[in-house]
Amino acid sequence: MAARNDEDAEMIEARPRKRIRSSTKRKRATSPTHLPRVPILFAPFRALGLITNHIPFYIQTRSYKDATEGPRIHILTCLGRSWALWEGGKMGLLFVGPEVQDPISCLVMDGDAVWAASGVHVIKYLRGKEVSRVSNPLQTPLAFVILFGTQLLALTEDGARMLIWEVSTNEQALSTTIQFDIGFTATSILHPATYLNKVLIASKEGDMQLWNIRTQTCIHKFSNSLLRTLPSQQHMNSLSSPITALTQSPAIDVVGVGFMSGEISVYDVRADERLMRMYMDDGGIKALSFRSDGHPILASASSSGHIALWDLDSGGRLLHLIRGAHDGAVSALEWVPGQPVLISSGEDNSVKQWLYESPTAVPRLLKFRSGHHAPPHLIRFYGEDGKQLLSASADRTLRYISVVRDSRSYEMSQGSLARKATTLSKPLTSLKFPPITSISCSSTRSKDWDDVLTAHADEMCVRSWTVLNKRVGKHTFNSAESSKKKSPSGVVKCVCVTACGNFGLAGSSTGEIHMWNMQSGLKRKSFKVGPCPQAVIDRLELSSMTKSKASERSITGLASDALNRAVIATTSDGTVNFFDFHTCTLDQVMVLPTPASSMMLQRDSGLLAVVCDDMVVRIIDIETRRIVRELACGVHGRILDIAFSSDSRWIVVTSLDSVIRTFDIPTGQLINAFRTPSVATSIAFSPTNDFLATTHVDSVGIFLWANRSQYSEVAFRAISEDDIAEVALPSMQGSEEDEALEALEKLGVEDKPADVFSTPSQLDGDLVTLTLLPRARWQTLLNLEVIQQRNKPKEPPKKPEHAPFFLPTLPGVEHRFAIEEKKQETQDKHTRRLDKIAANSQSTLQKLLVESDKNSSSNDALFDYIKSLSPAAIDLELRLLAFNSLRQFLRAIKRRLQSHLDFEAVQALQNVVLRIHADVIIENEDLRMELEELVKVQKKESGRVLDLLASSLGTLGFVRDIQ
Repeated sequence: MAARNDEDAEMIEARPRKRIRSSTKRKRATSPTHLPRVPILFAPFRALGLITNHIPFYIQTRSYKDATEGPRIHILTCLGRSWALWEGGKMGLLFVGPEVQDPISCLVMDGDAVWAASGVHVIKYLRGKEVSRVSNPLQTPLAFVILFGTQLLALTEDGARMLIWEVSTNEQALSTTIQFDIGFTATSILHPATYLNKVLIASKEGDMQLWNIRTQTCIHKFSNSLLRTLPSQQHMNSLSSPITALTQSPAIDVVGVGFMSGEISVYDVRADERLMRMYMDDGGIKALSFRSDGHPILASASSSGHIALWDLDSGGRLLHLIRGAHDGAVSALEWVPGQPVLISSGEDNSVKQWLYESPTAVPRLLKFRSGHHAPPHLIRFYGEDGKQLLSASADRTLRYISVVRDSRSYEMSQGSLARKATTLSKPLTSLKFPPITSISCSSTRSKDWDDVLTAHADEMCVRSWTVLNKRVGKHTFNSAESSKKKSPSGVVKCVCVTACGNFGLAGSSTGEIHMWNMQSGLKRKSFKVGPCPQAVIDRLELSSMTKSKASERSITGLASDALNRAVIATTSDGTVNFFDFHTCTLDQVMVLPTPASSMMLQRDSGLLAVVCDDMVVRIIDIETRRIVRELACGVHGRILDIAFSSDSRWIVVTSLDSVIRTFDIPTGQLINAFRTPSVATSIAFSPTNDFLATTHVDSVGIFLWANRSQYSEVAFRAISEDDIAEVALPSMQGSEEDEALEALEKLGVEDKPADVFSTPSQLDGDLVTLTLLPRARWQTLLNLEVIQQRNKPKEPPKKPEHAPFFLPTLPGVEHRFAIEEKKQETQDKHTRRLDKIAANSQSTLQKLLVESDKNSSSNDALFDYIKSLSPAAIDLELRLLAFNSLRQFLRAIKRRLQSHLDFEAVQALQNVVLRIHADVIIENEDLRMELEELVKVQKKESGRVLDLLASSLGTLGFVRDIQ
């Protein structure tokens, strides 16, 4: 038995097998000790729909020589932590300033320079770039700034001090600090025209003071009682009111003063007396402006959004009152110098220009730029090109947002509401439709009829819209009229437009689904979810009193497939109902573990995502009607909205914990997550996979996030909830939208993550490694002579004869040209110096052979160069090998065989070298000895490879026979 075991052991030793990998002969893949930080998939790109906020704008006019269109108007508005410069002619965006740390409190301009007060700093910008800044040494925030010649004046937020900087020098040091008396809280500064070194300062107490900033002395104090009431009527109004507006009139010494109480005073500063008194109802005065083109008219704006025009020649008689000029308080009001154009801005995120054509005519709206004045809560991409968005807001409007050019955005018209508001004496806002709760659209038949459906809060009707005509459509589908008279009518919860654009569906709170024709507006079909399934009753443990109410099942989500074969509806009790589109029958009911709050269908892939109350997104395949993925979205916040990518690979989820998560659907893993400063209420993924659009609870803008995987390499891997990154919201970028794409240069990942799955050049020292080059390259090298002989032309190409301009003819019957043959004599000039240099020169291959022979441990550089050459170039290099180079080449071939690298390349090179230099190798004894050593190594390696192949083939045959 011992002898038998010894024989078996010898057979096992002789059998070729896979050896244990040695760590000394192996190049291990580099594995870092810690993985790099998860790259952000969505990079902040830009914000849309931001025009202005409550900070007053600053207007600047520029006149040019020989200009035919009048002076150019520049409007500087505040966007929170940045500013925007607009061109007044077409209201186009010129510049957007960079974001600062603190919110901007005041803006002024001086030529091309922009000064912005932010926190304790006043920052100077030139062409959108910061060039300098001054700071408050007291470290208290600054609230108001004004440029006064070469000096910069600023008021602190507490109104106790005025700081003065000299900004004409490079130092820009603080020159003066003025401390006000107790009981005087400064709010604004005005420089009266022609007053040298003097400024007027208004206060919250309703008083004014005239200061000389050079001598730092208070020249005169204007009491609140004299500013607001006549001397004989001081007893009628003893309560002080803050001064909220202060402006200079075209007349010298006369200023306009506006109070929180709504009172307006035209005051003579030199005489210290009031000239006129006006009063506006419904709110305090926010802004004043005198017309400067020769007409004595004063414009005033109130906190309720009204603009009043007063005739100063008639003692302050009211000329016109523009009610609802803005949907919020008016923040600033300015007449364009020398023109009958009034510019106003409001807290409703809009800037408007009003044209005053005649004293008797009502000013008309000339041009404007506006956005949502309440945070939008629902957005969806419109069309298939990803360039348009539909957004709904709490301001009861539906807006069309252009992703490419913000100036193309507009509000969808709801009809002639202004005329109705005037007739009914009601505010314009009260006549608008209720806030939109659901949007669905299809651009397939957008040129033929209405293509958008909306459901509104607490309404039983559905409205259609036409994007082509920019207005509400001609149909209003009423679900109450469609239902039976005895059955209760419910509120519409969700809507859906079919993929073909011919039908619109609406689901109500009573479980009814109605379908209308989008072209004619006629009702076509009705669907009913029916009573509550027993499985839901058992899960909810409904009592006898609530079982009767279970029949009224609210529809929370509605969709139809791409081919109009099925209608899918989710209910609030946690069921997914599949209806036949044509017969209206209920085919199947799928019961979910928890109630469903919303759903979204990706029609191209047939994946249905259902948002459940247990903070899990369940993905259902509508073909098999089974749950294929369950994606958990944390435990801290309810899911608000979801969005599919166009290729159905990702699903993006936003929740109340301010985190936007991206899941990879095939693997079901979380691949990206980032936290925003505020909660994202709605999200939408571009149909072209370029951008992710988000809306947030505290902003009126729509924010775009660029998909980095479209522009750079991004490594994806599963992450945990602990890898969530903090990301700031995007800001408005660039001066023109065509140049905004330059921001994509910053989207590249700076540090390319290490590839965890990188493969080394050689897995193991005992394995045979090939070159990974096409097999045809080495086959061409072996048969190069045959290929050249086959491709050889039959006759050499002939040079075309150049005929002269005038062709002489030869005498004779036949018409022949007399062409002189020119013999070109070419003499090759050879010199001994050139012959010597050519004999001593070495090719690149020969130089690499010398280096490889010196450093016998590595031949990588030599064979990398050979693999980079074409077959013809390799053949030429091998033919030019001299005696020493040939010996070095044989040694290099032997070392490469022993390293088990580039096996097929070594075999091809051996064949070609032996065929070309066989006679030289046989005649020389040294080369013959090198060849004998190469033959030994070749036999050993070839035998080992053949043994391994035979063993593998035997194992494969054994496995095949077993099957």
